[in-house]
Amino acid sequence: MHLRNVLPITDWLPSYSKADARSDLRAGLTVGVMIIPQSMAYAVLLGVPPIYGLYASLVPLFIYPLFGTSRQLAVGVIAIDMLVAGSGLALVAQPGTERYISLAILLAMMAGIMQLLMGFLRLGFIVNLLSRPVISGFTSAAALVICFSQIDHLLGVELPHTQYVFVLAYELLGAVTDLHPLSALIGTTAIFLLVLIRRWKPLFPTPLVIVLLGTLAVWLLDLSSRGIDVVGEIPAGLPTPSVPTVDVRSLRVLLPTAITLGLIQFMAVISLSKVFAAKHRYRLDANGELIALGLSNVLGSFFRSIPVSGSFSRSAVNDQAGARSPLANVVAALLVGATLLFFTPLFEYVPMAALSAIIIVAAFGLVNVQEIKLLIHMKRVDGAIALFTFGATLIAGVLEGILLGIGASVVAIMYRISRPNIAALGHLPGTQSFGDFDRHEEARSVEDILILRVDASLSFANSEYLRDYILQRTVMREGGPKIIIIDAHSINDVDTTAVELLLDLVDTLRSRGVDLYFGGTKGAVADVMFRAGLVDKLGRDHFYVSSHEAVRQVLTTWERHEGYIAATEEQVDLPGRADRPQEMD
Repeated sequence: MHLRNVLPITDWLPSYSKADARSDLRAGLTVGVMIIPQSMAYAVLLGVPPIYGLYASLVPLFIYPLFGTSRQLAVGVIAIDMLVAGSGLALVAQPGTERYISLAILLAMMAGIMQLLMGFLRLGFIVNLLSRPVISGFTSAAALVICFSQIDHLLGVELPHTQYVFVLAYELLGAVTDLHPLSALIGTTAIFLLVLIRRWKPLFPTPLVIVLLGTLAVWLLDLSSRGIDVVGEIPAGLPTPSVPTVDVRSLRVLLPTAITLGLIQFMAVISLSKVFAAKHRYRLDANGELIALGLSNVLGSFFRSIPVSGSFSRSAVNDQAGARSPLANVVAALLVGATLLFFTPLFEYVPMAALSAIIIVAAFGLVNVQEIKLLIHMKRVDGAIALFTFGATLIAGVLEGILLGIGASVVAIMYRISRPNIAALGHLPGTQSFGDFDRHEEARSVEDILILRVDASLSFANSEYLRDYILQRTVMREGGPKIIIIDAHSINDVDTTAVELLLDLVDTLRSRGVDLYFGGTKGAVADVMFRAGLVDKLGRDHFYVSSHEAVRQVLTTWERHEGYIAATEEQVDLPGRADRPQEMD
């Protein structure tokens, strides 16, 4: 195995230049300024002290550049991860307690181990379970949950710690008269400035400015004595290495959350990384990203890190600031390390309302109504899945919502597989081709012959549907087809259940005086049919390289081929009916 397959950094580091270093330094400092207030805010969202957000922005940012293949991805704590993790952790422990913090670190290790296993087993394709509609619906709903979960800190009111938006909205109506005016003023002003400055200058470190201004106001005016909730004392120094506390009960309870979180994190990382890889034209290894993300979470957990993945907003800033390699993450981590060593006392007076404002503005940007509208416009089923996932997340909960969304996607896929598109084909005059009657008005039917194209592989899931479709088209009646030709160009596979049903279908059709032919059967499919005895039962003269050859042979047998040959060369009608075949009853 080549060293670059184990350590992707060796692929680009030998050609690393001073210009690259300057660009990474600039990008790393820009992202580092953003990551300090954001990581603290997202730690609060999870339900742990802000210091753990800084811990998560340290060691993982050193690990990813060694093993990651994306050169612009900004690693760290993100809001969606914290919401998913918090919903699972709340089932086991009370937020803010020592046990809760310990389990949050354990969850980072568990999610990392899941990602490592998936990476080593080359299971990166599993992320396809999280389809675009599921992600769209879940992200928009989760953003609303995040916003509502921060209203208590934003307005200085007492609300229950829950992920259910309707419960929070109901409780807020009863507590609105108890809001703390100073907290509400700080929070709403912070939101206004965050939105305004972002539109004016997107790269400006607005979150850090908000934190500094809020801290300065609390310290100068002694607002903490007037009821303003602040971060409080933050321990100085780097995190000391320690093994996460592990017990069997916690592992069992947190396993579903770890699996869900691991998939969501990988989805975020791979979707972001693909964008940057395409933009800057370099190769991305999906399984390598799993390993890099897994190692970041596992090794980070030994240094008290909560779960990390790729940040949408910080990655975009990282790219805009000119990042050339993953070493921009190292620069950001060094800035976080300097903050932990020398500047933690400055964050003691950070108002919680300011951190909540940062979370709300970041989360609200994830609500994407246009995306859901686009899905509905492109394909109603996908739009319905997105809306279902959105509603399920709001009503049933975060973990339940995404799992129900995945379930809805699987059901939709199985439904589509079980009812494949079966097109009745007609001859296109002047050609040797056949077209779907529903899409080609010029298509003409061939008397006594029904040509069907099955747009799917044949399996246990859809073979009965095909059999029932054919049998309904050959019910004993005047004018029914005497020959059925299955255009098999679109059939890529066939399983034993489907072949068995085809064998029974042959007997039923023959009892009705109907013969079955195949045109364009692929080699692998023909091999299965041959081994199952279908070829011998029908006869080799019932299999042709194309539907055209099958029709020609049948018409030759009936001595009607002259008209068909003329219709393939000139714009003349075949002898027979020009109307469409009768639809299924």
